[in-house]
Amino acid sequence: MAPQDTIPNALAGSDPAYMPGFGNDFETEALPGALPQGMNSPQKVNYGLYGEQLSGTAFTAPGHQNERTWCYRIRPSVRHQGRFSRIAMPLWKSAPNVIDDVTSLGQYRWDPVPHSDEALTWLTGMRTMTTAGDVNTQTGMAAHVFLVTQSMQDAYFYSADGELLVVPQEGRLRFATELGVLDIGPQEIAIIPRGLVYRVELLEGPARGFVCENYGQKFTLPGRGPIGANCMANRRDFKTPIAAFEDREVPSTLTVKWCGQFHQCDIAQSPLDVVAWHGNYAPVKYDLRAYCPVGSILFDHPDPSIYTVLTAPSGIEGTANIDFVLFRDRWNVAENTFRPPWYHKNVMSELMGNIHGQYDAKPKGFVPGGISLHNCMLPHGPDRAAFEAASNADLAPQKLENTMSFMFETRFPQHLTEFAARVAPLQDDYVDCWDGLDKKFDGTPGVK
Repeated sequence: MAPQDTIPNALAGSDPAYMPGFGNDFETEALPGALPQGMNSPQKVNYGLYGEQLSGTAFTAPGHQNERTWCYRIRPSVRHQGRFSRIAMPLWKSAPNVIDDVTSLGQYRWDPVPHSDEALTWLTGMRTMTTAGDVNTQTGMAAHVFLVTQSMQDAYFYSADGELLVVPQEGRLRFATELGVLDIGPQEIAIIPRGLVYRVELLEGPARGFVCENYGQKFTLPGRGPIGANCMANRRDFKTPIAAFEDREVPSTLTVKWCGQFHQCDIAQSPLDVVAWHGNYAPVKYDLRAYCPVGSILFDHPDPSIYTVLTAPSGIEGTANIDFVLFRDRWNVAENTFRPPWYHKNVMSELMGNIHGQYDAKPKGFVPGGISLHNCMLPHGPDRAAFEAASNADLAPQKLENTMSFMFETRFPQHLTEFAARVAPLQDDYVDCWDGLDKKFDGTPGVK
């Protein structure tokens, strides 16, 4: 077979193709007959391919959690690695990353991290804002902002530390992976599994967005409980790429993130050479506009957990390593109710990002591309303007439109990085937004 210049389904002018479903057992082949039938590891695979398993969970994980994919590739992965050398990625940090003279106790908010004229790839453009837990024990997470101004050229990457939940805010990216191609832009997300090799190309730029690096158990759909079988995020709306491969022999590099360190080696060809695969451990994309929110239709505001898109469980039942929560367009109809999120302190730590529009609890200051952090057991809630407006509003049915914000919520405290504390555009006056919440109590009965 003649070498291919590019991944077949990523040829100029064509869009990647996808298979629907979340956690499905997929099978797909880029060449007819490349996928063995009836067994995983035949003595000889068609086209002279090598069979190789990629395991995303322990071999003995329970059946409903067990994830693995069989790959049939031009070369085994051991030929796509060489002698590694340690390299520096000074702005991509991993937990634990506790800095003595940086205070993470407080309510924080940042303006969007600005673009620059610097040439930045997916790797060099990653800026860690917070870390939580411990990457070495595979618990917790890190929250990043990415800035991308150019594609990775003959350069490939995988993380052994965790899966990446990618939330674009500006621009469009292509993830050319071992298992196929994902294109994503604003109002979409992608999950790139731990250990999967890929290259990131800039389709429209500059690109900016958010990343949740999940060190713990994989993201899954939350249980719906009494809600039942429908609404929230539905499995059919998640899309996994069909098989696509490169047979391209050109000097390249492979970078690996392992226990918070970065290592690089030289290789002689593209490692994206999986011609066929089957299994349930694969990258996936999801259009956030497909999320079907549910909520109160009579009175009171439900807990924000009602808006959970994905959850990564911890060892404590009902207490997530990470929840990914979405606040999108929806109707407010609750009667005699303070409709914005109420004031509260929470055992969970909440990092929020604004994808576009205006967030109802913070009508000013929390702009698209911006970030806020409310760490565990620190009070927060609507600012004065939001409180007064909601307290005195005509409670007719109201549709919140042109809004999309999200939350990375974790059971671990989130520690600020040096970049977040000293370089990123911190709003020093954010905490002042509650100063105008004056005392209304005067000892007399009645609603004020």
